[in-house]
Amino acid sequence: MSGKKRLGLALCGSYCTYEQVFKAAESLAETYELVPIMSETAAETDTRFGTAADHIRRLMALTGKRVVTTIAEAEPLGPKEPMDAMLIAPCTGNTLAKLAHGMTDSAVVMAAKAHLRNGRPLVLAFSTNDGLSGSAENIARLLNRKNVYFVPFRQDDPVKKPRSLQADFTLLGETIEAALRGEQLQPILR
Repeated sequence: MSGKKRLGLALCGSYCTYEQVFKAAESLAETYELVPIMSETAAETDTRFGTAADHIRRLMALTGKRVVTTIAEAEPLGPKEPMDAMLIAPCTGNTLAKLAHGMTDSAVVMAAKAHLRNGRPLVLAFSTNDGLSGSAENIARLLNRKNVYFVPFRQDDPVKKPRSLQADFTLLGETIEAALRGEQLQPILR
């Protein structure tokens, strides 16, 4: 046991943000014992941003642990293997919807549900092309949920993608520390 706080690090399918997430995760690994989690889709999909196998290998090298990729593997993270905090980065619009409406059909959402039942902070660093349209209602719903915190976000490309929102991945550490104190890092909109 490292004596570090345990932080769940869950990745969903916004593959274009993975480099930012991995860079931030390297810094987080200095402070936290990272528990790697990937949605089934993220763990199985090769894209122009890399192969699923490479992303899994990279997470394993960073954390020294096997990556949780199924609902069955994720469920014990609540009752048997609790974490001090959990970060979903990137959190897609699809995962936002599932969290907002209680649908548990992926390893990431199961880990989040299992984690939240312990009353510990869940930090969301979302990246979604419909943040100012289809996902807006889900963002609002989750902003009002107890123990759910947002990494501050902004429009990532207002000209080419006017409804797209993305977390500022450079603020992951600050947001997690604030969440562990029961505070939302402000301002949320940057």
